[in-house]
Amino acid sequence: MNRARRLARLLNILAAIIAEPGLNPLELAERAGVSERQLRRDLSQLRELGYEVAYTSGYEVQEKLNLEGRAPSRTPKRVYEQQVELLQAVAQAVGSAGLGGDGTARTRTKSARARGRAMKSKPIVLIPTGETDADFIHATGFAVETGLYIRYAVGDDVLVASPLEIDRARAQSKAKQVLEDRQAYVHASWAGLATTMLRERGIDSARVSPRLHAVHLEELRANGIAAEVDRDLFRAERRHKSFVEAQAIQASQSAAEAAVVEVVRHLAAAEIKDGILWSDGRPLTSELLYARAQLLLGEMGHTCPDMIIAGSPECALPHYRGEGQIRANAPVIIDIFPVGRASHYHGDLTRTVVVGEIPEEFRRMHTAALQALDAGIETIRAGVLGKDVHLAVCQVLVDRGFGTTSTGYEGSEGVPKMNHSTGHGVGLEVHEEPSLRESSTGPLEEGDVVTVEPGLYKLGLGGVRVEDTGMVTANGFHNFTTLTRSLDPKDYL
Repeated sequence: MNRARRLARLLNILAAIIAEPGLNPLELAERAGVSERQLRRDLSQLRELGYEVAYTSGYEVQEKLNLEGRAPSRTPKRVYEQQVELLQAVAQAVGSAGLGGDGTARTRTKSARARGRAMKSKPIVLIPTGETDADFIHATGFAVETGLYIRYAVGDDVLVASPLEIDRARAQSKAKQVLEDRQAYVHASWAGLATTMLRERGIDSARVSPRLHAVHLEELRANGIAAEVDRDLFRAERRHKSFVEAQAIQASQSAAEAAVVEVVRHLAAAEIKDGILWSDGRPLTSELLYARAQLLLGEMGHTCPDMIIAGSPECALPHYRGEGQIRANAPVIIDIFPVGRASHYHGDLTRTVVVGEIPEEFRRMHTAALQALDAGIETIRAGVLGKDVHLAVCQVLVDRGFGTTSTGYEGSEGVPKMNHSTGHGVGLEVHEEPSLRESSTGPLEEGDVVTVEPGLYKLGLGGVRVEDTGMVTANGFHNFTTLTRSLDPKDYL
């Protein structure tokens, strides 16, 4: 039965696209009776089965359908029309049988759209997971370790803070009402307080963030509150950056550029002794460079405690933070993603430099990464699938004699490869929606801020990575990054 339900769901999606070409993701999900999350998975499965479902100004089936799931081949128009008619007939039969988009019996009284409206009408309850809880900051404009926020409806919200934080909350929060509660703070009973406040208004259900700690979720439910995790909470709002948010990200990106230049300045001034970089009579280390970058970021109102300053050959591990002495004549990857201490918005920037002689293999790797970066940026515009940006980058790397770990773009055995996605969204978190990866079936939207960061790595050798951050527009990519991409440290000074 599960297989039949899955087929019914896939048929409903195809039928919806055929009946109304050009639907956006939300509209298509509603027509097919599935969640947006389920829609992304089903569209990926349809493509694997050979159905070329693509998004231009809306979803369309670009190639001929093949109901057996094999790769489609060119067929006469008459056969194609017969296939479409058959598909519509099957979908209609599925609907008559009562199988909904999620594979369960449909009730006529509560459609998927109605369920969605019911979910969105519930109050929002947020209890922060810490000072960096992005959903809490987005809703309140206030970063705090503990507290409570309830949004009963648009324009009707309240932030509850401890005596320790109440004055700062009143000064910084954008909530309509700000209250103090000592007992919830002393006894860490924020979920109990939320229950009381909801009951006072006769409310027994609420939406919560996927970030909410399980202990709070269990307490709400034990108290009789039907707490439902809203997996899409603030997703759309946080993706579309306002002018003020874009300015905050640009400020963080400028801070990242200044920090990279500071690191490169120390690298360029270093002496080479026995293949190791030295500065002021001692080996130049990742730790010393980290300290210099953090000091400058702090002076600019930013911080980046997890930045990457990694020498070779360890920089073949993309998220290796770096430690110890820096080697000459080999790449140093500098990846700095600062957050504004007041704005809470991030930037993200990576550059690779070599102090001393640049080996030809690294020069080739770096050139390929730059060409892939340009190809990715040229592909970006509103409506383009995140997957398509990633595959454009992969194609360049393979064409230049390298490889990736993406299916169909592996390249030759033993060559340096890219083993990560092309990019990700940037905002209150350094990694957020949308993603630019092999599985990204959703379209980019105007107002998204994303990174493009191709890299190539080989264990025992080292790696290179170059990354810019910018905003998706209707016609392309507004790059927030202005720093040179050169391998030569002197070009940064």
